[in-house]
Amino acid sequence: MSLVWIILGLIALVVGGEFLVRSSVALSFKLSISKMVIGMTVVSFATSAPELLVSLNAALSGSPAIALNNVIGSNIANIGLVLGITAIVGAIAVDKSFYKVNWPAMMLFSMALYYFLYNDKQLTQIEGGILFVALIVFLVILIKRAKKDVVVEDVDEGLAIVSNFKIIIWLLIGALALYFGSEWLVNGAKELATSLGVSDAVIAATVIAIGTSVPELAASVIAAAKQEKALSLGNLIGSNIFNIGSVLGLTALIKTIPVTADQILNSDIFWMLGFSAVLIPLIIIPKQLQISRYKGLILVTAYGIFIFLAFKS
Repeated sequence: MSLVWIILGLIALVVGGEFLVRSSVALSFKLSISKMVIGMTVVSFATSAPELLVSLNAALSGSPAIALNNVIGSNIANIGLVLGITAIVGAIAVDKSFYKVNWPAMMLFSMALYYFLYNDKQLTQIEGGILFVALIVFLVILIKRAKKDVVVEDVDEGLAIVSNFKIIIWLLIGALALYFGSEWLVNGAKELATSLGVSDAVIAATVIAIGTSVPELAASVIAAAKQEKALSLGNLIGSNIFNIGSVLGLTALIKTIPVTADQILNSDIFWMLGFSAVLIPLIIIPKQLQISRYKGLILVTAYGIFIFLAFKS
């Protein structure tokens, strides 16, 4: 039964996230916000909503390990699984801004998270506030650096003419689906962990993390198949930054998140840092600014090892 709740929860989260993105973008057009700003901020925040609801629900219901490992596991899955499979489908060209802005920002957020957790084995409200403010600063820098003629593929201009009534209905559907989806997923994960005799942290880092990364995987593979090479990597790195800055930042602002599973600090967070750090040598060696098919295979293999070791421990 636990697997049924997990599957239902994931479906509800995907549906809720889609409705929230569409309603948020439509509302932003009504408020005359530029398409570029919508793509960099509104879409990114809305697509992080499923992870945010799951983490909040887990933290408030006494399962902080799920909140932490949902984010850490999602960040690992985004690079190891999603980026790896996308590169296997078709080699990904990398823009120079990746290692000048996006990658350093991702590493800074990841290192800050590690320091905050290692320091006192919890993510406090002040630390959550620091992460969230840092995210806002990063977005402001991104927007200032961007040219006014930037085309944002994620934003559907057709949403500019949606009626106010439809926006409200979409918001309601999105909010309800996200609420119930997070409830079902967290409860199902707890049941599954108990039945398998593993910790909440293991289920969160594997089953839940893969589930919440499915939308990114689908979007990235479709983009690669269409040979829209620039789309995948930027979206995944942005997702990792948002997961730490908005999901954990906002969750910690509402309730301090303690580290209740040793595996988080002893293993999982080092996997996250390792997958993030290895992107630079992968991109530079041997052919610059490209993640080829065999590099994608390396990432997927490494992710498989991570999953195997997570359940073995």
